[in-house]
Amino acid sequence: MVANEKWFTGATSVESGFYDYQIQQSARFDSASTSYLSRSVSSTGNRKTFTFSAWIKKTTLGADQTIFGTYSSGNEFSLRFSNVEDTRAYEYTGSSFDFNKGYSALQRDVSAWMHLVFRVDMTQSSSADRTKLYHNGTQLTDVTDYTASTLNYDTLINYSGYPMNIGHYGSTSQYFNGYMAEVIFADGQSYAPTQFGEYKGGNIWIPKDPSGTTFGTNGFHLKFQNASALGDDSSGNNNDFTANNMGTDHQVLDSPTFGS
Repeated sequence: MVANEKWFTGATSVESGFYDYQIQQSARFDSASTSYLSRSVSSTGNRKTFTFSAWIKKTTLGADQTIFGTYSSGNEFSLRFSNVEDTRAYEYTGSSFDFNKGYSALQRDVSAWMHLVFRVDMTQSSSADRTKLYHNGTQLTDVTDYTASTLNYDTLINYSGYPMNIGHYGSTSQYFNGYMAEVIFADGQSYAPTQFGEYKGGNIWIPKDPSGTTFGTNGFHLKFQNASALGDDSSGNNNDFTANNMGTDHQVLDSPTFGS
């Protein structure tokens, strides 16, 4: 193990009775096919406060890989794994970063599911509280913070004209390789990871029923339950995504609760 390197493992396949809440399937993403999900945003939501939650299993190392992002006219937001396997969140507008954070934990396990929650609340007086990233229920330390976003800053997320992309931020590269399940976005809410997961049996972080989540204008809940329409939204908002270069074979039974 490299000095100062942190290794994490997520949920693995345990008997189904261990889980009170089941995730039935996941979606497979691969950069060779330039596969990703996208949705146009026509109504501006809450640009200051939102939460993104996803169960993820990456399958490739040594590449920049976008989890969630947006891009338009050179302006971009990206939550991604970097080519050195840390996780980064940044927003770039014009010619500078509005915020650019790198988190301490290295994600090099390509065999296990992990849960990531990115929590944003730009109304917080402390800059440290405005963006938070959690891995399997634990908040990660941000070790690089090139610029601190200002109080009440409006992000590019939830902004009309800026699409939401999953597995790609919207320019020409940084496609994700791996699987995602139970992808949730709450517009206008800053949720702790306990809204979506819980510890059980020896501190194993597992999914829990996210019912009670308030989704807001652009919120969504992607279960990937329809192979012919992977981007169907189950939140009740009908904020469906378009599946780009993703056929029915991109729905798979591998999930955080069932395994492959």
